[in-house]
Amino acid sequence: MKKIIVFLLLGVSIMVKAQSKDETKLLAAVENMRLALISGERTALENVAATDLSYGHSSGKIQDKAAFVEAIANGSSDFVSIEYKNQTVKVTGKTALVRHELHAKTNDGGKPGEVHLGILLVWQKQGSAWRLLGRQAYKLP
Repeated sequence: MKKIIVFLLLGVSIMVKAQSKDETKLLAAVENMRLALISGERTALENVAATDLSYGHSSGKIQDKAAFVEAIANGSSDFVSIEYKNQTVKVTGKTALVRHELHAKTNDGGKPGEVHLGILLVWQKQGSAWRLLGRQAYKLP
């Protein structure tokens, strides 16, 4: 019985260590994006986004980097809180796909609301940093 427990613990520790440096940096970038969306800090938003960002909303609206940053920074799109659930990560070379459910409280135009969306994020490694290249939101079933 003790051998089984030791093997299980060893297996868990190997799985924890299996997370690569790229995945660790990517998850930090995803968290920096979440914090930037809540804070609305222009510099933080600009730092997370790639120059060629394509930011898609569940309504079908598409924004480039400048429009994305401006909408969050000026408060027309205002996140009060954001929680990610059921997140998955797939890193392939210098590209990464992150999927999650976004559950957020908003205050767009001074009007409180809530959103529950599915999100696909496409990240690209540029130098040593991960930058958001694409985002598409969709309505959850």
